[in-house]
Amino acid sequence: MTDSLQARLAAALSPIANPRTGASIYSTQQVRDIASTRDGKVRVTLLLGAQDDPTLARQVRQALEKVEGVTDVRVDVKDAAEAPAPAKPAGRALPVMGNDPAPRTPAAPTPVTYPKLGRILAISSGKGGVGKSTVTTNLAIALAKAGKRVGIMDADIYGPNIPRMMGVDEAPPVKDDKIQPLEAHGVKIMSLGFLIERDQPAIWRGPIVMKIITQFLRDVDWGTLDFLLVDMPPGTGDAQLSLVQATNVSGAVIVTTPQEVAVGDALRGAKMFERVGVPVLGIVENMSYFESPETGKPMAIFGTGGGKRLADELGVPLLGEVPLYPPVLEGGDRGAPIVVSDAGSAAAKKLTAVAMKLV
Repeated sequence: MTDSLQARLAAALSPIANPRTGASIYSTQQVRDIASTRDGKVRVTLLLGAQDDPTLARQVRQALEKVEGVTDVRVDVKDAAEAPAPAKPAGRALPVMGNDPAPRTPAAPTPVTYPKLGRILAISSGKGGVGKSTVTTNLAIALAKAGKRVGIMDADIYGPNIPRMMGVDEAPPVKDDKIQPLEAHGVKIMSLGFLIERDQPAIWRGPIVMKIITQFLRDVDWGTLDFLLVDMPPGTGDAQLSLVQATNVSGAVIVTTPQEVAVGDALRGAKMFERVGVPVLGIVENMSYFESPETGKPMAIFGTGGGKRLADELGVPLLGEVPLYPPVLEGGDRGAPIVVSDAGSAAAKKLTAVAMKLV
């Protein structure tokens, strides 16, 4: 990093103050490990405590993007409690990208039981784009329509889509130090999407992910539930491990589409839950077929049988095959899931049947 670019970065960061302390995040080294490449890519670490405003990450990124000579910005958010004490100002280091120190491996926490949350079910998938959040919202509403007390915890912190799909988007109130979940279609909802701006990227690492999931379980006033459906992000990463470390998960439902590339990823996701002692309750095959408008016959657009093969390999039931139905997408976009907007459709009936099997 040249001195001139270093000075410009420092000048851009120095005016940013932590609302909680009023101090500059640069002078207090709340932002540290500033590094860059010759072509202007900048990477910094931002330390956030439990009481800090997460929008600081957005402020830092926007401030650095405006600096002359900067072509790309990456802000790594870390838990302040896990970070080592800051170095003396005279020794402020500017590390080279790619030479990060080896992270410490903290001891796994003991899961906490939350009896009032009922059965905690992880709705998961191996890859994105298979309709996992769509399945989550419709299952939750179907369970609520059957008289169950249901909540959705949106643990997809990298792409929190539940607020849009459920048609709610506002800051949740706080009462007696408890976050009050929002409610739609008879379902209580908590999502990171309620707490950050729509365009704000969630650049969270393990400790922050664990803290968010724990807070959603412990500090949200869910009341008494029969089912808490947890919408997981794709893959087998921090969010999945954080959930099973934070509480006792009753089971996982794996969502896939028929094609083999999705089934292969879903298999890895299912095996991850099995390894951590969470039973896989079954498979939901989404976008199984498309009914021809002219003949009414099913058309296998994405192949056939993937969900059944996955269920057989895992030794679990195939809970349902949900057809590809355009109003499902349209309803999700406008906050009216298909079991509400078109309860008589084949897709809604299939999703309701899956919910009844879970009961």
